[in-house]
Amino acid sequence: MSAKQANQHKIVVSDIKKNFVSAQGALPVIGGVSFTVDDGEFVAIVGPSGCGKSTLMNIIAGFEQPDSGSVRVDGAAQRGPSPKGIVISQHGSVFPWLTVQQNLMFGLNDAEHGARHDERAALADHYAAMVGLKGFEASYPHELSGGMLKRAELARAFVVKPEILYMDEPFSALDALMNMRMRTELLRILAEERHTVLLITHDVEEAIYMADRILVLSPRPTTIQASFQVRLPHPRKLASPEAQALREAILRELGL
Repeated sequence: MSAKQANQHKIVVSDIKKNFVSAQGALPVIGGVSFTVDDGEFVAIVGPSGCGKSTLMNIIAGFEQPDSGSVRVDGAAQRGPSPKGIVISQHGSVFPWLTVQQNLMFGLNDAEHGARHDERAALADHYAAMVGLKGFEASYPHELSGGMLKRAELARAFVVKPEILYMDEPFSALDALMNMRMRTELLRILAEERHTVLLITHDVEEAIYMADRILVLSPRPTTIQASFQVRLPHPRKLASPEAQALREAILRELGL
């Protein structure tokens, strides 16, 4: 791949390999993964349990280093976590001792977002309202429901205006109804603000509902087994014949 071609992509993952060391020796986890993500594209990665999805995400986001291969963001080597991206995971990241507004203000740098406290508070309140938390700005996390906590985490990510959202099964701890609501909420925000999204999920329907493209991983040591373009308009109906045919094709790749 030439430098000119590489610079057309937001993220370039090139032949990533990773082993874990155990008492039995080296355990191959990622066996050579390569793909690209364009600016503003929403790519979902699905795969069997234990195949190394989260390890792959940590490498791409800069929290782990591969044994070989490389990750480039905007043409530059990813050697550690970058301010261009933010991770939203299933574990949550809000601080329990801060209110919703204070959590949202935490990531705002004075030099970048204005030194005045009231300006940063107004920006935090704008994003709280965007995710449906208007009126809860002064609430603490223990006063919120699980779905509201996830909304606060989304707002906390969006308020710093990251170019890339790395999402590792962000809604897996929610019940089915709240999960669907949060998917819809995320898509609504993405329609208003441009972000590149990389989603790790075990939920094939979640991937179909949101992504522009779906990559299917093989069992460990994982490689990309298949890739599917999702050419369905939003809002998507998962019961449609097209969505069901795509679901069956992906499940076949997963051996189900």
